[in-house]
Amino acid sequence: MPAATLAPNQLRLTIDPATLGFASTAELQGLPVPWIGQERAQAAAQFGLGLLQPDYHLFVLGEVGSGRTSLLRQAMQAAAKERPVPPDVCYLHDFDTPEHPHALRLPAGQGRLLRQGMEQCTRTLQTELPKRLEGADFRAEAERIEKNYQTQENAAFAALDALAETLHFRLSRDNGHMVFTLLGAKGHPLTENEAHALPRERRAELDTAEQRLRGEITHFLDVTRPLERARDEALEQLRRQTAQPLVEQALQTVRASLQAPPETPEAPEAPEADPTRLTQWLAQVQKEVLEQLELFVSSEPSSEAAEEERKDDLEDLLAHCHVNLVVDNAGLDSAPVLSEDNPQVRTLFGSIEYQAQDDMLLADFSCIHAGSLLRAHGGFLMLHLRDLLEDEGLWERLRRFLRCNRLQIEEPGAPHGPLATVALQPESVPVDVKIVLIGSVDEYYALQEGDPEVARRFRVKVDFVESFRATAHTRHNTAVFIAQTVRKRNLPHLSAAAVARLLEQSHRDADDQTRQSALFAQTEALVIESAAQCSSRSGTLVESCDIDAALQARMLRHNYPEERLHESITDGERLLSLHGSHIGQINALTQIDLGDYRFGFPVRITARAFAGHEGLLNIEREVEMSGPIHDKGVLILHSYLMALFGHIAPLALNASIVFEQEYSGVEGDSASCAELYALLSALSGLPLAQGIAVTGALNQHGEVLPVGGINEKIEGWFRTCAAAGLDGRQGVLIPARNRHHLMLEPHIVQAVAQGNFHIYTASHVGDGIALLTGCAPGVDASGMTAEAGSVIARAEQTLRRFRRACQAAARTRLPRRSS
Repeated sequence: MPAATLAPNQLRLTIDPATLGFASTAELQGLPVPWIGQERAQAAAQFGLGLLQPDYHLFVLGEVGSGRTSLLRQAMQAAAKERPVPPDVCYLHDFDTPEHPHALRLPAGQGRLLRQGMEQCTRTLQTELPKRLEGADFRAEAERIEKNYQTQENAAFAALDALAETLHFRLSRDNGHMVFTLLGAKGHPLTENEAHALPRERRAELDTAEQRLRGEITHFLDVTRPLERARDEALEQLRRQTAQPLVEQALQTVRASLQAPPETPEAPEAPEADPTRLTQWLAQVQKEVLEQLELFVSSEPSSEAAEEERKDDLEDLLAHCHVNLVVDNAGLDSAPVLSEDNPQVRTLFGSIEYQAQDDMLLADFSCIHAGSLLRAHGGFLMLHLRDLLEDEGLWERLRRFLRCNRLQIEEPGAPHGPLATVALQPESVPVDVKIVLIGSVDEYYALQEGDPEVARRFRVKVDFVESFRATAHTRHNTAVFIAQTVRKRNLPHLSAAAVARLLEQSHRDADDQTRQSALFAQTEALVIESAAQCSSRSGTLVESCDIDAALQARMLRHNYPEERLHESITDGERLLSLHGSHIGQINALTQIDLGDYRFGFPVRITARAFAGHEGLLNIEREVEMSGPIHDKGVLILHSYLMALFGHIAPLALNASIVFEQEYSGVEGDSASCAELYALLSALSGLPLAQGIAVTGALNQHGEVLPVGGINEKIEGWFRTCAAAGLDGRQGVLIPARNRHHLMLEPHIVQAVAQGNFHIYTASHVGDGIALLTGCAPGVDASGMTAEAGSVIARAEQTLRRFRRACQAAARTRLPRRSS
C-alpha cells in the first residue's frame, strides 16, 4: 500500500481548556494531591510502610523528577501517624565499668525529665551536703566522737609517758611518730657524746630500757589503732547518717518526676525496656555519693593543690551522675520520619567525640552522639543509594546493621596508640527502623545481582513509571498539582488555557498523544518559569502565551549547539540537497541528546554499488565509529537484502553505505530504512526525492519499526527546509507506528495545513520506495512482486549484470604457469 499522508489534526494533541472544568487554578486550592499515574507505586509503598516485619524495607526506583522522593516522604509521614511515639534513648555512666556506658530507653518525654532531674539533684547535693556536714549537730556529734577517742588515746599515752620517765626517757609525738630522748641525772637530754661517755654498765642498762620502751610503744600503737579505726568508722557512719536522708530525698524527687515506663512494643526484647534498670542505676548513684562524701567538704588544714584535686574529683563524680539524652522524642506526636541527605558513618550510625587533655584522648558517656538510625527508631528513614555507595565503609556497616538490627555506636577510626585511652564501647541497642532506599532502575538491578544479601532485605519494590495513560482524571489531578505548586512557590495562578498548554507539554515530554509524562519536576519548573514571564509583562494570571514564552526562553538557553549545526548547512559547510532527486543519496533524520537538551538534525546517507564479492560494507562500522545497535541494524538490513535477492544467489555485490560528514560516531537503528532506500536506489539507478527525509528501523521482513525522538527529528528537518525555503514538496517519511507519538510544534502543524510541508507514514519499506522514487516498489507486506519496471526488478537486473561481469572476469583470468 502507498505511504499514508497525515492530516494536521493527527500531528498534535490539542486540549480544549473548556473541558478542564475550571477557569483558573485558584478554584483548585486546598485539594489533596494524589499519586498521579503512580497507583502501582502507591500500593507498594502503602504495603511496605504498613508492614511491621523485618527485612521488608522499601527500594524506590524511578527517574529523577518523578516525585519518588517527595511522594515517599508524604507516604512516610502518613504511615508515621499510625505508629506510636518511640521511647527516648539515654546513655548512663557505669560506675563499675566506665568504658561500657549503659543504654536506657524511657517513654517519650521522660528522658528529658530524667536529665533535668539529675541536674537538679547534683546541684542540690553540691549545695546542701556541705551544709549538713558542717552543721552544728554534725559538728557536735563529730567532736564527741573525736573527744572520746582523744580521751582513750591520751590515757594510753600518759601511761606510756610515765613509763618512759621511769626509764629516763623523754617521749614526744611528731606528726604521728613517737620520738624519745635519753635524759641525764638532772633530767636534761644527753648529747650523743655524753651518752658514749657513760660507763659501759650504764649504757647496757639504758639499751635494755630502750628495748622495753620500744616494746611498750608497739603495744601503745596496737591499742590506739583500733581506737582510730573505730573513730573513723564512727565519723563515716555519722556522715552517712547525716547525708543519706538528703541523698535519698533528692533521688526520690527524680523518681517521682517519672512515671513507671510502660511496656514498649517497639523493642520488647530490649534490656533497656526493663523498668528495674533505672532503679539500679539510681541506687548505684546513691552508693557512689555516700562513699565519697569527703569530696563535698573541705579538709582543714589542706594545701591549695589538695583542695583543687578535691574539687576536680567532686566535679567528675557529679558529672557521672548526669544523663546523656541522645534521642529526645518529647516533641513528637507520632513516629519519626527522617531523611539523611549527607550520610556518613558519624551522621548515620552515631559517633563518640574524643577530647584531648594532657596529651591524652579521653571520652566518657557524655561524648556519645546518636545518628539517624537511632533517632529514627520506631519510624522511617530515607536514604539515597548513590550517596551510600560513595563510601565503601559506610555501605559495609549498613549491611551488618541490616543483618542484626542492632546498633553499636563507635567512632570511625577510633584513636589508638600512645595517646589513646581505653576505647569507649557503649552498649549496643536494638533498632526497629523502616528504611526507604531511593535509587534508579539500573542501581536496583545492579544491587540484585551484585549484593543479593542486602537486596533480600529490601523486599518491597516501589516502581515509579516515567509516563502513564492520560485520562480526564489524571489531567484534573495534574491541575491540582499545578495549583499546589502555585501555592507552595507563591506564584500567580494559571488560567485554564495555560493549564491546557502545560498538559500538552506533558504529552510532548512523554512523546505520546495518549500518555502523560510522570516527571512532574519538569512541569513544576515550567510553571515557575512561566510565572516569571507573566511577571515580566506585569500580568496577574499566567496565560498560555507565558508557557510558550517560557519554552522559547528555555530553548534559547540550551540550543547553541543546534544553532551552530544549522548554520553549517546555511553556510554550505555541510552538504544537503533539499530539492530535486539523486541516485544513491537520501536525507536521514537523527537525534542529538546533550543531556539537558535534545534536537533533531538531518544527515546525508550515500550508497555505492558495483560488481564484486565483498558484500555490504558499512564504513562507520569498519572504522569503529558505530555502536552495537547501529551494527545490528546494518546486519538486519543485510539479512533483508539476502531474503529479497536470494533466488539469484550467490550475489556478486560490493556495496558501501556511509553517513556523510559525520565524525562523532553513530548509534541506533533508526536510519536502517534510509540506508536500504539509498542502496536500492544505487542498485536500481532510480533517483530518490531529496525533499523527503526518512527515519525508521526495519526488521528482517521489511516491516518499518517505530523510533525514538520522532518529534525532534521532524522539527529539525522542518527548520532546515524552512531556512532554505519551503517548496510544497518537502516532508518526512516516518514509521506508521509512530503516529500516536507525534506532538509537533503548532507552526509545523500550520505549515502542513497550508500544504507547504507533509508528514508521510509507512508500515512496510515498500511504501517508502514508491513515495521516494515514484515507481512501483516491487515488494510489499505479502512479499516480492517484482513487476516489470519496479524498483526491485531494476535492482535485480543490476545484480544479474554484476554476476555476469564477475563470471566473465573469472573466465578471462589467466591460469598460473608452473616453472
